[in-house]
Amino acid sequence: MYTPEQLADWVRATAQSRGLDLVTDAGAVRSLVADAVADHVDESDLAASDLAIEVYARVAPFGPLQEHLDDPEVEELWINEPGRVFVARSGRSELTATILTAEAVRDLVERMLRSTGRRVDLSSPFVDASLPDGSRLHVVIPDITRQHWSVNVRKFVVRARHVDDLVRLGTLPADAAEFLAATVRAGLNIIVAGGTQAGKTTMLNALLGCVPSGERVITCEETFELQVDLADWVAMQTRQASLEGTGEVRLRRLVKEALRMRPTRLVVGEVRQEEALDLLLALNSGMPGMCSIHANSAREAVAKLCTLPLLAGENVSAAFVTPTVAAVVDIVVHVETTPDGSRRVSEIIALPGRTENGVVVIAELFVSDGLDLVRGMGYPPHVDRFARAGIDLAALLDSPPLRVA
Repeated sequence: MYTPEQLADWVRATAQSRGLDLVTDAGAVRSLVADAVADHVDESDLAASDLAIEVYARVAPFGPLQEHLDDPEVEELWINEPGRVFVARSGRSELTATILTAEAVRDLVERMLRSTGRRVDLSSPFVDASLPDGSRLHVVIPDITRQHWSVNVRKFVVRARHVDDLVRLGTLPADAAEFLAATVRAGLNIIVAGGTQAGKTTMLNALLGCVPSGERVITCEETFELQVDLADWVAMQTRQASLEGTGEVRLRRLVKEALRMRPTRLVVGEVRQEEALDLLLALNSGMPGMCSIHANSAREAVAKLCTLPLLAGENVSAAFVTPTVAAVVDIVVHVETTPDGSRRVSEIIALPGRTENGVVVIAELFVSDGLDLVRGMGYPPHVDRFARAGIDLAALLDSPPLRVA
């Protein structure tokens, strides 16, 4: 009888001899594990399936976590402490039976970071990184955390490549999806707002699926998450400082560099700080753009965009920022997670381009009636852009409004 480690050694050696990659050829590696167990364990042995799981956990790049990462239903995985590993399915969390040791957690994080060029240590206790499959890793270590390493893996789950996919998923109705697709083709500036795990990145990906094929898109993110099905696309991500404290590349720098790369459309994965100013300045140049932002409503997203640029310096004033937001932001889409864990668009508003008493005026395009997203009284700006794109805006929004903005 062979031990699990001996079988794992055989699988590793065989995979290497066949030129298989343990990360990208997961299916073939699983077949090798099954062959190894079948050759050395009686098929009638009820422990064979458990042995296969243990062998694969030893071979897989991310050990005992691999089964959760391979599960298509798992959206996110996190470790609060070695004995408490959670996963989320359909927006709901559950405690798994996976038990680790503190040493195993550190080893797994080291393996995850190995291909990223990023690090986590006492001098840099936080790290964001992209795993080979596009999933996003976030780690925090003591003494920022009380005792244990905190690990989050947000899996890259492609649920929508186009707004039509969001209709199929029940995120928004067909008429709202058709309108959003038209706003992208017309070149309007769109902000996607929502809470954590509300589906902001999914919405951005779906909107990017509506970008005309001839455009050149530049995306700027803290870690790679966006996927663009266009031939002319450049993706950039931030970089943390080296051990010597040099070489850091922040999101502000990426936005500025993107403008030198001849984009026809600029997309910022998420604005959190003073990079909001650089985004506004870029959009003010007449180039279409999109971004996401954490906010509890579309109105709060607008208010936040009027505040974040002030972090850029004392010489930046609300007297400049507020009218700039009103002038360059055209559409705000708010997404939310419902109590049952599903995601939906809760409202779509437009900014007509003016302020009143220092507050940005908004117009409700689609609003929630409690159950569904229905047409509001508002109308989007830049009707001429829709016309140039061959879009009949009046026909697109001809459904009778159901409430006054």
